[in-house]
Amino acid sequence: MSKTRIGIAVVILATLLSDAAEARMRLGMGPVGIARFAVAHVLSLRRLRHAHAFVRHDRIRTASARPQDAPSMFDTGPGNPAVRRQITAAGALAGWHGGRTVNGWWRHSDGGYGWVGPLFWPFAISDIHDYTMWGDGTGFWNYSYPDIYAAIFAPYGGDELAAYAGPRPHGRRHRRIPSLAQLCSDEMTGLPVEQIREAIAPNEVQRAALDDLAGAWMQASQMIRATCPTKASLTASARLAVMQQRIGTMMQAALAVQAPLTKFYDLLEDEQEARLNALAEDRRKISTSAGTTEVPAQECGAAQPAALPWPAAEIEARLRLNDAQLTALKALQEANARAVDILVSDCQPDAVTLPARLDAVVGRLEAMQRAVYLVSAALEDFYATLSDEQKAQFEAIGQKRTT
Repeated sequence: MSKTRIGIAVVILATLLSDAAEARMRLGMGPVGIARFAVAHVLSLRRLRHAHAFVRHDRIRTASARPQDAPSMFDTGPGNPAVRRQITAAGALAGWHGGRTVNGWWRHSDGGYGWVGPLFWPFAISDIHDYTMWGDGTGFWNYSYPDIYAAIFAPYGGDELAAYAGPRPHGRRHRRIPSLAQLCSDEMTGLPVEQIREAIAPNEVQRAALDDLAGAWMQASQMIRATCPTKASLTASARLAVMQQRIGTMMQAALAVQAPLTKFYDLLEDEQEARLNALAEDRRKISTSAGTTEVPAQECGAAQPAALPWPAAEIEARLRLNDAQLTALKALQEANARAVDILVSDCQPDAVTLPARLDAVVGRLEAMQRAVYLVSAALEDFYATLSDEQKAQFEAIGQKRTT
């Protein structure tokens, strides 16, 4: 087993033990109850072991299961958004409050997390792939304004963030925290080329176009993986800069795939398009049966910001702002409100064709880039009015939240 797999296994096991201890404290379980609790969690986490086995296989060879093998492949592999969410949640919570909590306040409505320590948008290429190829937007469309909010009011303290970028601080509480290299190692790297070939029976020209698409997708994956941070960002402005860089690279990666995807799709006959759509429908059914539900349009940001009210009163009380600072704070609040409006209005997860879905991906990323830029500029103006002590007080606001 590689160091990466061992590290992720440690994260999961540590989270399991933490959950069991919490159950004992909260529910008054005795030794037998703790044992039952642990066994249940072990059984549920068997899927994660299979997920990493699939990743290992997929890096050696593009997924080549036959259509009748698809349920097993998608149910247990990282191509399944449910499995990715489990891995992401384990990594995100391992570094927060010592991994002793069940859910974090920056959690997505589907159970995933936009921030795992200093890393924004884990499994980014997988989320783009799932929506573009299969029409499954569960992961992709859950990224919205709350991720900007979590960049401003970071849930992690400086020591917790540093533990992801390691070397590890001493103490048992830090051993479960995965490194950034581990968090970035499981980006999906390729298309299920053999599956697509078997579904559509391409001619020579179509086969060549599909190979070109697969090569472009591999390059896009590598582009996004290269944005994995090498150090922790300890200020809100630095975290927003990380978001801008990551989203910008995702846009470039998606644009690099656009031409070969459109070329391949335009070469398909109507019957082949129908077969590809049927394959996507089977994929979505498998995800649903595994506990994954597709994200409706309103989940693109309309409801999520309501759970994250802007803490203006707390900021004023902790920082003791003067009139100029209050003016800058109001401008920052207004920028955040505009960011919400941008991301709520730019939501189209029901595009029908592959090229249309990739266009929707690019449009959404552009909207997120605009929203982050607005907030980042206003935050810089606000920070310019603050003393170092006030900045420290501002940075501490998100860390104290526990629900």
